[in-house]
Amino acid sequence: MVGTHLVMGASGFLGSHVTRQLAERGDDVRVWIRRSSSTRAFDDLPVRRCYGELVDDAAIREAMHGVDTVYYCIVDTRAWLRDPAPLFATNVDGLRHALDAALEAQVRRFVFCSTVGTIGLSPDGRPANESAPHTWAHLGGPYIQARVAAENLVLDYCRERGLPGIVMCVSTTYGAPDHGSPHGRLVSDAAKGRLPVYFGNAAMEVVGISDAARAFLLAAEKGRVGERYIISERYMTWKELVTTAAEAGGAKPPRLGIPLPVMKAVGRLGDVAGRVLRRDVVMNSVSTRLMHFMPPLDHSKATRELGWDPSPTPDAVRAAAKFYLEQQHQTGR
Repeated sequence: MVGTHLVMGASGFLGSHVTRQLAERGDDVRVWIRRSSSTRAFDDLPVRRCYGELVDDAAIREAMHGVDTVYYCIVDTRAWLRDPAPLFATNVDGLRHALDAALEAQVRRFVFCSTVGTIGLSPDGRPANESAPHTWAHLGGPYIQARVAAENLVLDYCRERGLPGIVMCVSTTYGAPDHGSPHGRLVSDAAKGRLPVYFGNAAMEVVGISDAARAFLLAAEKGRVGERYIISERYMTWKELVTTAAEAGGAKPPRLGIPLPVMKAVGRLGDVAGRVLRRDVVMNSVSTRLMHFMPPLDHSKATRELGWDPSPTPDAVRAAAKFYLEQQHQTGR
């Protein structure tokens, strides 16, 4: 649907790909970023840049003026933070400012980037879908609690205030171009033969970045207001992920898998180190738990209602591996 669209969080991995697909479709695209944000991912695109912080209501209203659809891709994913305040400040409190502005601007659609971490466990052991109630927020720590609260906030605005919102529960994304996603670093290291180990029998839901971005555009056209959609292509083990990346890069795949009990022990040591050193430790009990706890998912609702037909994620991993190697060749790093 050609029109004027605002991508909030365009400097991020998913936001930049949503921006690119809109611009390449011929839409009038605005991006909402901070002054300090990297613009490398969309420097070649004809977009209007709107700068500000989420607490700057006047700037948000100006950016949304005359906008058809808002694609909200702002998220703080730092699950390892000892102090949860920043997670709630960005993921919940900051979001509220954007929701109020969207209501005032009377946008046609507000497509919100959530996470598969808000999907509950299936009671019968089958792949979970959007109807499964969330029952494990206490295991996901403040990060998952903040993401669940954010999603509930959007849905409350839909029910109680008429927000034309659609929630996209996105899994871990891979693909190219990727100018710095945290999870892409693992693929990069594997492709360059720099990854000696992998995370044992851990697995996660994954999706190609181009397919995830395309789902957002489809949701703006076909999604039902107040509904959630799982945007994930498959359940993939860490071993399969890094092996696919290594083979695409012509490197030897890592052969040593770290057993789950060892991962848990490392996470507990991270907790202790964080308390003793009074600093954030990336590998703590929550972050290690999130590597293996989330269940397989069923994305058939997105296929049925949005017409979303994702490509095999291993293809996206191979494309990412080749992209990282090309970047290394160009920069010498």
